[in-house]
Amino acid sequence: MLRWARAWGLPRRGLRPCSPSFSTGPVAPSSSGRGGAEPRSVPLSYKLLDGEVARPALVFLHGLFGCKTNFNSIAKALAQQTGRRVLTVDARNHGDSPHSPDVSYEAMSQDLQDLLPQLDLVPCVLIGHSMGGKTAMLLALQRPELVERLIAVDISPVETTSSSDFPTYMAAMRAISIPDKVSRSCARKLADEQLSPVVQDMAVRQFLLTNLVEVDGRFVWRVNLDALAQHVDKIMAFPPRQESYPGPTLFLLGGNSQYVPPSHHPEIRRLFPRAQMQTVPNAGHWIHADRPQDFLAAIRGFLA
Repeated sequence: MLRWARAWGLPRRGLRPCSPSFSTGPVAPSSSGRGGAEPRSVPLSYKLLDGEVARPALVFLHGLFGCKTNFNSIAKALAQQTGRRVLTVDARNHGDSPHSPDVSYEAMSQDLQDLLPQLDLVPCVLIGHSMGGKTAMLLALQRPELVERLIAVDISPVETTSSSDFPTYMAAMRAISIPDKVSRSCARKLADEQLSPVVQDMAVRQFLLTNLVEVDGRFVWRVNLDALAQHVDKIMAFPPRQESYPGPTLFLLGGNSQYVPPSHHPEIRRLFPRAQMQTVPNAGHWIHADRPQDFLAAIRGFLA
């Protein structure tokens, strides 16, 4: 169970439910992009905290099964401490953003290529955790002019090893049966009981259950389980790239995490020649939940 939790970036504590954001604004998707060869984007859900427009905004991208509210406390603290605008975004198939059969990093990057300029947030400081880190890295490699600097949180531009338990967990989530018109507390209790024989780690179940939402009197999973399970290989991989990103880059690693082993370092140096690596002691893969103050200090230091 713990192998799956580590490999997929499930937080051990500091969980925040994926609740709707009333600061979300619609952004029209683009079908043309640059040259017409890009994937079609979807209008992402986001929350933007106001700040100085003269300084690059901070943009946070969450990991698999996460959502923009995972960074609520971090975003508020950085907005206050730095005076900058801070944007948190729901990736496609997550949170309040639309579902799509395309789960590729190229598609997730295209979503941001359309969103960020429309919000007048380029160039920005892009901060991505796990799956969001891979999206951030690809965007920086594809469109370096949009990214003033980059922070990849406990992830690398190398294929990630998954656990064979993942399809089993996904199947357990899809098999959940909850009667209509029950209370939220009852629905969560029923879902927890049905997941527990397969997902025996309570922290993993609690995180998965943050995606259980009520729609028209019925409880459903907010994430697009079918698409994520069908294309899990794309999420674990990283698109091969030849170009490099010339901007400042920080790879922030958890001291207790094995997510970015030394064997990944040569590819990091090749694609991100200005990369520096910093380890947060006593932190696992979910660094901003395990050591939030150290996480904030590392970001502030990198911005200085």
